[in-house]
Amino acid sequence: MAAMATTDQPTAPSPHVLVVPYPAQGHMIPLLDLAGLLASRGVRLTVVATPATATLVAPLLAAHPDGAVRLLVLQFPSHPALPPGVESAKDAPPTLFAALIVAFAGLRGPLGSWIRERSDTPDRVVAILADHSCGWAQPLAAELGIQGIVFSPSGVYGAAVLHSLFRRRPRREDESDDESPISFPDLPGSPAYPWRQLSLLYRMSKAGDEVSEGVRRNFLWNLESSAFVSNTFRRLEERYLDAPLEGLGFRRVRAVGPVAPEPDAAGCRGGETAVSAVDMCAWLDKFADSSVVYVSFGSMAVLQPPHAAALAAALERTEVAFVWAAGPTAPLPEGFEERAAAGGRGVVIRGWAPQVAALRHRAVGWFVTHCGWNSVLEAVAAGVAMLTWPMTADQFVNARLLVDELRAAVPVSWGGPKAAPGADEVARVLDAAVGGNGGGIWDGVAARAKQLAEEAAAAVSHGGDSWREMEELVQELRDLASEPKQQ
Repeated sequence: MAAMATTDQPTAPSPHVLVVPYPAQGHMIPLLDLAGLLASRGVRLTVVATPATATLVAPLLAAHPDGAVRLLVLQFPSHPALPPGVESAKDAPPTLFAALIVAFAGLRGPLGSWIRERSDTPDRVVAILADHSCGWAQPLAAELGIQGIVFSPSGVYGAAVLHSLFRRRPRREDESDDESPISFPDLPGSPAYPWRQLSLLYRMSKAGDEVSEGVRRNFLWNLESSAFVSNTFRRLEERYLDAPLEGLGFRRVRAVGPVAPEPDAAGCRGGETAVSAVDMCAWLDKFADSSVVYVSFGSMAVLQPPHAAALAAALERTEVAFVWAAGPTAPLPEGFEERAAAGGRGVVIRGWAPQVAALRHRAVGWFVTHCGWNSVLEAVAAGVAMLTWPMTADQFVNARLLVDELRAAVPVSWGGPKAAPGADEVARVLDAAVGGNGGGIWDGVAARAKQLAEEAAAAVSHGGDSWREMEELVQELRDLASEPKQQ
């Protein structure tokens, strides 16, 4: 958010930080947003990319033509578990996500050499800021005698659940029971989730398997870092920020979010959009305040036909105005897009959408979301109430936080990818939310969403909790640059 004003340029040496994003849009976008905030405060950054992801860094480079941000492109490492040509999560089915994490760790050697070559120059690296799926960067930092910092693309709660799984390795009592509960005694409130709602990355892991052990090691390495930096803010996850969490190795967590920029600076985050923010907002202008539903299941999830059919039927039945960022391959019912366009009340976007601009538009009042953390933070910052429909990864954890703890969302479905809700049930939720037929509970959810937006804005404003955490992080990096190099 743009409210994070920059500070005066430091008189101390400008710190140089190596930023290591994981090659997935949902991971890269918030880390690049954070990189932009650091660069605006006088930190020099080198961002690591491969040929497949380098274009995602282009907007950040363009925003800092002074050279504060540089790009380091390395060839994606080959690995026997990963087919040739797969270089990002966008190219990989979920069954290859573990192999992608292990293969990407092959950059450890080349990056170590690159850092060593600069160790006795003014360009020396003082810290590595790496995505939590790049846990190998933490022992690399320790080996080089520099600071290792983990960036979590999840919230604190979601990150703690994931790391707790790989640390404790809990298993279900009945290997055939997807509803078998898994508890987390190392987290506040000792929450429990049915097996099917846990991260697929963990559920697919097998003890003794080389790739599975590599993934587990990856996340355990994060627990050896100096700190976690998370795209969240204190009032959103206060329960999980009040004290160090065992699930995160009792490491300090710096809550610096929301990090997303204002809509006018957010158009190309994640790649070229299929429709311009200007055109989309012009279409939304004709609708009343909070009368439009925005629908998106993120950059990775592909809806199964029963899910898509239920949602499409509900939208048509309720005649709710909507923008559906469906992506290029979503299996929408035949004729649905044409009927929506002809009626003037619906738009289907086949490709990357300008989501921040959509959520910030006054006409958008509700968001049907898979509860990916970027979407959650963008909706919270915009004051848009959420209709939760989690599918995988940290999404069930995020949905529980929104629905049960924050009261800023209402569930559409807890069934995940294997159990689609009926069109009648989806229509009931849409009618209650947008049609105003849900009574006081729904009004309370919308009001709570507006309150969270005020708290998010306060967090990143001068003197706010996230602003202070960011200032302290920058000062810590400056102090590292002022220290003599460790031998």
